[in-house]
Amino acid sequence: MNRGDRGGKHYRVQYEEELNPQQLEVVMHPGGPMLALAGAGTGKTRTLVYRTCRLIEDGMPPSRIMLLTFTNKAAREMMSRVDDLVERGTSRVTGGTFHSAGHRILRRYAEMLGYSPRFSILDREDSTELMGAALADVSPEVPSRRMPRPRLLVNLYSFVINTGNDLEQVLTDRAPQFIDQGEVVAAVFKRYLERKRKADLMDFDDLLLNWLLLLTRFPRARQALREQFSHILVDEYQDTNRLQADIVDAMLGSARNVMVVGDDAQSIYAFRGADFENILGFPQRHPDCAVFRLETNYRSFPPILELANASIENNAKQFKKSLRPVRTGGGLPQEVAVPTPEVQAAHVSDELLALREEGFEFEDMAVLYRNHAHSLELQVELARRNIPFRIRSGLRFFEHRHVKDVLAHLRFIDNPRDEIAFARITKLRDGFGPRLAARVWERLGGADGLRRLLDLDPGTLDLPRAPLVSLSELKELATQLASPEQLGRPGESIRTVVDSFYRQWVRSHLENAGSRLEDLEQLALFADGYPDVNAFLAEVSLFNDLSGEDAVAGPPDEMLTLSTVHQAKGIEWRAVFVIWLAEGRFPSFRADDEEEERRLFYVAVTRARDRLFLVRPEIARDRYRIDTIVESSRFLQELPSEVRELVAIAEDHEPDGFDALPEGGRYRLPAFVDEANHDDDIN
Repeated sequence: MNRGDRGGKHYRVQYEEELNPQQLEVVMHPGGPMLALAGAGTGKTRTLVYRTCRLIEDGMPPSRIMLLTFTNKAAREMMSRVDDLVERGTSRVTGGTFHSAGHRILRRYAEMLGYSPRFSILDREDSTELMGAALADVSPEVPSRRMPRPRLLVNLYSFVINTGNDLEQVLTDRAPQFIDQGEVVAAVFKRYLERKRKADLMDFDDLLLNWLLLLTRFPRARQALREQFSHILVDEYQDTNRLQADIVDAMLGSARNVMVVGDDAQSIYAFRGADFENILGFPQRHPDCAVFRLETNYRSFPPILELANASIENNAKQFKKSLRPVRTGGGLPQEVAVPTPEVQAAHVSDELLALREEGFEFEDMAVLYRNHAHSLELQVELARRNIPFRIRSGLRFFEHRHVKDVLAHLRFIDNPRDEIAFARITKLRDGFGPRLAARVWERLGGADGLRRLLDLDPGTLDLPRAPLVSLSELKELATQLASPEQLGRPGESIRTVVDSFYRQWVRSHLENAGSRLEDLEQLALFADGYPDVNAFLAEVSLFNDLSGEDAVAGPPDEMLTLSTVHQAKGIEWRAVFVIWLAEGRFPSFRADDEEEERRLFYVAVTRARDRLFLVRPEIARDRYRIDTIVESSRFLQELPSEVRELVAIAEDHEPDGFDALPEGGRYRLPAFVDEANHDDDIN
C-alpha cells in the first residue's frame, strides 16, 4: 500500500483518496469532544474504522483506545478492518459492547465494590430465580393481594437501572396494576441486590451499574481508568440509555477525547430505555464539542432520499441535515392504496413475484411493518403462494407463546381429545403444574374431556384451594366457549379468552404486554373472517405446516425477509415494502411520541436501495365485524405529492387454494403405523 501524505505526515492509509471530504474531516480532527451525525447509508462504520487507524498511525497505543459498540460482532468487524488497513495488531484495543467492556473493567476492580474478582454472571433465567427468592424473603406468607411475578420484576428492575427513572413512574408506565405496591417492589429490589452481593453474583445490568458506581464513588479507580484510555469512540450513540451516557462522560480525562457517532433521525428504541436526549443534548453537555454531519448517501436512489428528507423535515427536535445521493436514476416510490388487508397481502405477493421476474431475488426484498401482528394476513398469503420467507424476530406469528396459549383454548373446545391443549390451558392457571394437569386429565377420561369437564363438580377431585378455584374458572370459561354462538364466531372466542383472565395473566407474567395484547386483537380480527372455530383452526394448522420456508425448492438462502422496522435497523435491501401505513397502525395508537414514530418511518424508507412501496388498506374490519374506513398514515398525508406516485388497487383478489395431495404413490406404511391405526381404542 502506498503511503499517504497529509500536513507533512506520512500515513500508510491513503485517507484523502479513500474518504469523502466529510468523513476525512472527522477522521483527521485532533481530538476533544466530537459529535458525528451520520445519516443513513453515509459510511459511519468506515469513518470509525479510519479514525481508529489514524489514531494508531499517529502513535496512539491501541491499548489506550476504547471502542464501544452495541454488538460484539460489530466490534470484531471494525477491528478486523483496522488490522487490514494498518497491518498492526489491534488486539489490545478495548473493543466491544458496553457490557463486555464493563465486565473486563469490573474483574480488575471488583474488590472495591465488595465482590471477588471471580464473581459469576447471572443469565436471565438465573436472575428470575433469584428475584423469586428475594420476593419470598420480603413476602414469606401467601400475600393478601396479587404480586408481580419474578419475570416481570426482573424486567421492571432492568428498566429502572438502565434509565434511572423513578420506580413509581416505571410502574405507572409499564405495570399500572401494581402501582399501589411500589414500596414492596422497592423492598424486593433491595433484597435482590443484597442477595447478589452476598453470593458474589452480578447480572447484566450490574455490569453497567457497578461500572458507573466505580467511576463515581472511587476516585482512585476513576483516575486510573481515565489515564488508561485516552480516546473513547462510541457507535450508535442515539441508542444509548442514560446510564451508558453517564459512564462515557465519567470515563473522560482532562483532554476529553470522545467521539460519538450516531443519527438522531434513527433514534427509535425508547421502549428499551434508549434516551433521545443523549445525542440531542450532547453539545450542551460538552459546550466545546465539534459537530460533523455525514450526509453523502451511498445506498439509495435519489427519489427515495427525497422522500426520506421530506418526511423527517417535519420533526421539530432534530439536528437538521439532508441526505445527498451518490447514485443517479431510480423511479418514484409508490404509495399503494388497496381496499382491504387481505388485498394488501395479495397485492404485495403479486409484486414480489413480479419483481422476481425482473431479476430481483427474494433475498433482495423485505416487507416491513410497525408491529409483528401486522404481518398476519401476509404470512398466510405467502404460505399459500409458496413464497419462502424468514422473520427477523425469530418466530412466526402463530409460534409466539401468547398466540399459542389462546389458541389452545379453542383447540380443546374444537377437539375434546386434545390432551396437549388441555395441559397447556390448565398450566396457565394458579396451582397447576404438569403432574396435576395430567392427573385431572386422567380423571376426565380423555375421550371427551370437554363434556366431562362441563359436567364435573371440581369439589370431587380433592384438590388444594388454588387449583380448585382455577379449575372452576376454567369450567366456566369452557362453558362459554362451547356455546353455539361462540363456536360460530372464532374472533369473539379469542376475545372471550383474553377478557376472562389472559389479559391480566400477560400483564403479570410477560414483558411487552401491550404489544402482545395488540397481537391478540389482530388475531381476533383475522379470525373474524372465518365462519366458525373449526374452519379457523384448520387454516392455522395448514399455515403452520406450509410455513413458506421449506415449501419451495431452491437455494436455502433465497428467502424474503419479514421484519418489524425496529428489527430492520442497520440492514438494507434492493426493494422494500412498508405495509399497514394507516392511522392507528403506523403510527401506533399506543405511541406517545409522534416524532419517534416519524423517525421509525424514516428508518423504514431508508432501508431501500432501488425500489420502495408504501402500502395501506382503505378499509379494515373492527371487532364487531363492521368494515370501517381507515385513514392513511399522517406520515403519508404530510408528504409532498411530487415525491411519490399514488397507485390505487381496486380489483379483488381471490386467495389461491392449497394443492390436493396426489392419490396413490410408492410410499408404504411402517408396520407400527399400521398397527397403531388398527388399535381397538381407535376402532
